[in-house]
Formats: sequence, structure tokens, C-alpha cells
Amino acid sequence: MGKAVSLRDDFDGLDLRRLSKVSKDVGQSRRLLALAEIYDGGKRTDAARIGDVGLQIIRDWVLRFNARGPDGLIDGKATGQPAKLNNKQRQALARIVEDGPIPAIHGVVRWRRKDLAFWIFEEFGISLEESSVGRELRALGFRKITARPRHKGQNEFAADDFKKTFQPSWKRSAAVSQPIPR
Repeated sequence: MGKAVSLRDDFDGLDLRRLSKVSKDVGQSRRLLALAEIYDGGKRTDAARIGDVGLQIIRDWVLRFNARGPDGLIDGKATGQPAKLNNKQRQALARIVEDGPIPAIHGVVRWRRKDLAFWIFEEFGISLEESSVGRELRALGFRKITARPRHKGQNEFAADDFKKTFQPSWKRSAAVSQPIPR
């Protein structure tokens, strides 16, 4: 069994508890309290119980704390995957969406995400999922707008004749319309 990694000398249990109290990050507060237990002479298993984690995680917290201090116990934001399209490619996508498809060239009369994904693959050699194309379009300021479907034989003037124009069937009762005596 290896030797436990020791904590920094410039803090003590009281300091960590004080920092935990003023911290806005719940995870950091929990980690600081677990490390405060170690500073106060408690076992690492007790610190793991306080932090509700295993001993390996406690060791990781100690290493992070030793390297960067209390700020090292704040979870960073996950970077995620880099974007597949660069700014020039995004501008080309925005331009083609604004101009609309040319049926003779593109083979469609309106753009769908599926069609745009195919165009991106043909143009740039980049394979994108339909949902990714939708996210790119939303980031460019586009919104999905579709017309309400209408039957080709529908007569808009005849539709007004069939609209319901009922008057309310209830009326105010006589008892309510008279003032209440005091």
C-alpha cells in the first residue's frame, strides 16, 4: 500500500471550512469540507464518507487542491468537440439558405436539414448529422418556419361561411345586476 499524498501547509481545517461557507459552488464546498476533515487529523475514509466518494476521488481532490488551491476544486466547463465548420463555411451555408435552392441544380424546392447536410458534404467534404445542421442554422440566426398546410382546393372565401359565430348562451341574472343592500 502506497503512502498518502500530503496536503499543502498554507491551509488548515478551519480555513477550508470558512472557504466552504462562502463558496457559491456546491461541489467545491463539499470537497473543501472533505479535505478539512483530513487537515483536522481524520482518516481519508472519513473524508470520503463526507464527500460521498471513494478514496481514489479523495486522492484526486488532494492533488487538485495542492496544485491550484481552493480554486482547483471547482469543476471546469467541459470543452466538448470542436466545431466541424469554420466561419467561412458557415457564411457559405448562411448564403445558400438565404438565397434558397435552385431546383434544377439542387434538386429540391425548399431546404431541409437533410438536403443541407448533403450539400455540406458535397461542397466541403464534411459529414454532419441533421441535428448538427439544425444547431448550426440556429447559431446563424435561422429559425424553422413552415407554412400551415392548406388543401389545394380550399376556397378561402367559402371558409368564412362555415366559421362559428355563436353568441354566449348565458346572461347575467337579475339578482346579480341589482345592488346588494347594506
